[in-house]
Amino acid sequence: MKIAVVKETKSGEKRVALTPAVAQQFIKQGYVCLVENQAGYTSNFSDNAYQQAGCTLISSKSELLAQADVVIMVNAPSTGEIAMMKSGTILISYIYHSFNPELVRELSQKGISAFSMDAMPRISRAQSMDALSSQNNLAGYKAVIMGADVMGKIFPLMMTAAGTITPSRVLIFGAGVAGLQAVATAKRLGAIVEVTDVRPETKEQVESLGGKFIEVKGEGVKVEGGYAKEVSEEYLAKQKEAVNKSLAQADLVITTALVAGKKAPVLITEDQVKLMKLGSVIVDMAVEQGGNCALSELDKTVVKNGVTIVGQSNLPSTLAQNASELYAKNIYNFLTHLSNKDGMKWELEEEITKGTLITHQQKIVHPNLQTATA
Repeated sequence: MKIAVVKETKSGEKRVALTPAVAQQFIKQGYVCLVENQAGYTSNFSDNAYQQAGCTLISSKSELLAQADVVIMVNAPSTGEIAMMKSGTILISYIYHSFNPELVRELSQKGISAFSMDAMPRISRAQSMDALSSQNNLAGYKAVIMGADVMGKIFPLMMTAAGTITPSRVLIFGAGVAGLQAVATAKRLGAIVEVTDVRPETKEQVESLGGKFIEVKGEGVKVEGGYAKEVSEEYLAKQKEAVNKSLAQADLVITTALVAGKKAPVLITEDQVKLMKLGSVIVDMAVEQGGNCALSELDKTVVKNGVTIVGQSNLPSTLAQNASELYAKNIYNFLTHLSNKDGMKWELEEEITKGTLITHQQKIVHPNLQTATA
């Protein structure tokens, strides 16, 4: 099987889907790796490193894609890239099929078998393939670092001859992978950390990292496939009331809440921003899906009522080398589960395959999209 690795074209994207080290693992298993020139340059992986790993470098993207049995990418392909692929090509990338019906139709009509890395089931067998978790782990770390950079004060308690500096207070919305990594990072830096989450079962995880869990009375949210489902307006209102005191005291607020397949819930309204201290900071990690803060702006840092709101999208790309290394390992574990060097296994009822396969044989096959037409 020929695996093709393209240079990502999405604006601001620095990651690459395959690193030289992981390419070498594929090659040892009998796969062939074709890499577009400078595909890994912005992730600090040189063309020479790919060549030494045994990859073949190709300068023409159209030539690369025309040869490929499997195309691996970080972001979904453009219309132009889809046109370069032959019918029957296997694509593995983020697709976000619920938000991109036109892309799904294009892939189906072209006869591409598309697997979506963001649709990976949250089951034990798929943990090593779970790219959302590996990337969100890095994003949670970077959100704290970005917030610290914008804040006008330090995180830890500091006792000096001139007086004592009290520790910063950090409030985190969401105790998923990103939120828990943000808790751990902020605690390591010496902050007092509070966390709110609609899933009460996350309390133990938060407390194990040294955070304080803000409890909300009432029924939380049901979890389906490892992802939180949409929360009732009544529960969100109770959560808002419970966190307002912490919000008013916070120096840094990080929001991470996403609902699978839907717009991100607004957890901080304009009125709540007005409650916050002058000079405090919000890092909205959900800004690409509409934002958890009503005043966030995509890829902009704005100041509203004296509060700095950071709306940086694609945080993993700001740590491109580590993010690429983890993503490539996720891809390796996933593709070697789906195939061997001679071809795909096509076990269509197997749980991981069924959960991630979006289009196949000119049909839209994902269970969530059965009503869509090719």
